[in-house]
Amino acid sequence: MHLIALLIGLVVERFATRYFHWRRMRWLDRIIDAGFRQAEKLGNWPALIPVIVLVVLMAIPVGAIMFGLGDTLKGFTYLILAVIVLMFSIGPNDIGEEVDEYCKALESEDEERIQITAKAIIEGDVPADARERIARVEEAVCVQANNRLFAVVFWFVVLGAVSGTIGPLAAWTYRVTDLIRRRAVFSAARDDQAGGSTERIRDAAAVVHGLLAWVPARLTALGYAAAGHADEAIAALRAPTEERDDSMSEHSEHLLARVGVAALACQDRSEETITERGIRGARAANRLVFRLLLIWAVIISAMTLYGLTR
Repeated sequence: MHLIALLIGLVVERFATRYFHWRRMRWLDRIIDAGFRQAEKLGNWPALIPVIVLVVLMAIPVGAIMFGLGDTLKGFTYLILAVIVLMFSIGPNDIGEEVDEYCKALESEDEERIQITAKAIIEGDVPADARERIARVEEAVCVQANNRLFAVVFWFVVLGAVSGTIGPLAAWTYRVTDLIRRRAVFSAARDDQAGGSTERIRDAAAVVHGLLAWVPARLTALGYAAAGHADEAIAALRAPTEERDDSMSEHSEHLLARVGVAALACQDRSEETITERGIRGARAANRLVFRLLLIWAVIISAMTLYGLTR
């Protein structure tokens, strides 16, 4: 039942995501902002404490529903609830859809649209130089695939093996940490412009999210080597870095970007334009993610057949 819920959720998310824009849950921003305001009143407390409390409070309603209704109707209710929770946990936007929009913008050579679609993928400032933008988009696709998809699936499966009811709750808890992290980054940037300071909440949110993303990020990086050009990806995986001062979250993102781009092995071609290069690289990154998703589906299916998960 657990695997069926996962497969249904992934299929619906992959092929019907454009009909579910309401899953972005903008209304949760008000709840998160309220939590941040309360956290600021506790200036003497470590910022991790109010952030963790906020995560728990946002996870409790889903946990109550899953534990209260998950075993009714011989598990059919669990199947429906698990698919719904998984649908809300994956995302909030589909990376494949965003890549398609970015490629269409490149084809139309609409610079404003290119900037908007690239920013949606990068989730940050877009480089002015076209080649730097191409590299950042390819890296961001590899990073966001873990944040939005693979880490959710990982926690859904791993804790679902302990208890089917816990799997959806774990997936939703991971998504909550990501929503809080994203909102904290936005709030800190806005607060800096206004002369305030919310860096400690932003850093605490990044730590909580980084802890939950650490293991799936490394599994995803290994998966990129299996789904792409293995030699280049393994070399990038083993390559020494100078990222000792990075946070746990930043280190995971740099690892995913480095290994993912190496697995693409997209070399420049003398006969193609910069636009063609950008489209080819973005679509190659999207295909890499899709191949890895298929690999994960096969592995999870095999685990289920051998009774390693539910």
